[in-house]
Amino acid sequence: MLLLNIDYIPGPPREIEALGLVKGTVVQSKNFGKDFMAGMKTLVGGEITGYTEMLTEARQIATKRMVDEAEALGADAVLNIRFGSSSVMQGAAEIVAYGTAVKYK
Repeated sequence: MLLLNIDYIPGPPREIEALGLVKGTVVQSKNFGKDFMAGMKTLVGGEITGYTEMLTEARQIATKRMVDEAEALGADAVLNIRFGSSSVMQGAAEIVAYGTAVKYK
């Protein structure tokens, strides 16, 4: 599955059919111990690696769910991919990946 955050497929011109919007979403949190350590990290500053890892994993899950939805439509690629995030509650974030599923003609 070709995944691009641009609205065309590079290379020789190729006719495509838009199949529609596909998305994947996940709400993820860290466990209490890691959340507590992240809170302590805010006192001294620096990267909170536990949250960085959590968000990286959440993006991977959301992307996989988006690809699964595109594959169910028979897509060859997903174009114009975007990611969004929001805080659902302290220590938990929602990540959404979305784009346009397309099929080569």
